[in-house]
Amino acid sequence: MKRRDFIRYSVGGAGILMLPLGVNALSRGSKKHVRFGVCADVHKDIMHDADKRLQAFIDEATKQELDFIIQLGDFCRPYEQNKKFLGLFNDYTGDKYHVLGNHDMDGGFSREQVLEFWNTSQKYYSFNQNGFHFIVLDGNDKNPSPDKAAGYARFIGKEQVEWLKNDLATTDLPCIVFSHQSLENVELGVENQNEIRAILEAANKTAGFEKVVACFSGHHHTDYAASINGIYYIQINSMSYSWLGGDYQTIRYSKEIDEKYPWIKYTVPYEKPLFAFVEIDKKKIQIEGIQSQFVGPSPDDLGFPKPTENSPIAPMISNRKLKI
Repeated sequence: MKRRDFIRYSVGGAGILMLPLGVNALSRGSKKHVRFGVCADVHKDIMHDADKRLQAFIDEATKQELDFIIQLGDFCRPYEQNKKFLGLFNDYTGDKYHVLGNHDMDGGFSREQVLEFWNTSQKYYSFNQNGFHFIVLDGNDKNPSPDKAAGYARFIGKEQVEWLKNDLATTDLPCIVFSHQSLENVELGVENQNEIRAILEAANKTAGFEKVVACFSGHHHTDYAASINGIYYIQINSMSYSWLGGDYQTIRYSKEIDEKYPWIKYTVPYEKPLFAFVEIDKKKIQIEGIQSQFVGPSPDDLGFPKPTENSPIAPMISNRKLKI
């Protein structure tokens, strides 16, 4: 993947990334700005304090002047006991949107069952807000290829691809894309990410300006952003933790919590819940994140291998100002 410009990370610092855009995409159809709250990978069915974490996000979102909030998947499975958790999200009085994550169907549930539980109907869809066009993708389609990757489905199927092309063609507004799995992580992102990025880039070429401005994703539990061929790709860190696996399991809370929530010991939790508020206008994308710390020993303390540059393990969502 060429022409990539990585944001460097500094604790508590702001990352600034500039793209050499030709025509200002956000000058077309935009009123003033759009502002939204975003969280990802809460993992209600793993974290013992997921309700408290989500409530902190909703409380802060309520104080802000937002156009909407959105969660980027791995939210909760459609269990009866999760209705209270879901109710916290639904209690937000403004517009709110969901993205399907791969773990939301754990336990043998279908995507349709999850959507019904969330009281939403579409796996992928789009909406307009303040002169911007937002596209929500579902990266959980099955790959028909015999050479498909093992594990969870992470593919955007033919029907959805055709819908995306048509949706992009029928709007002249600057576009923001949301997905659970990223469109640029080679190892764990959407398998046909090259095809999807080519569609986004073709839309920009046809429009004659950077029509698709940015793509936001979760899934990777990391704090990362990059530009590829004139489009920003921004990964929103998990609200709750980073996964370390069985070789690094550590009981980080009480014995009672470990017995009731046995998967937590395979993670390194973040002390404070992570979420972000994003404002986009004709000059910039500004992200207001949160800095936290690990609960218990850090990955370095446990000798966890250093991750690649596009998957840093850090208990934070960086403040960023991405210039357009």
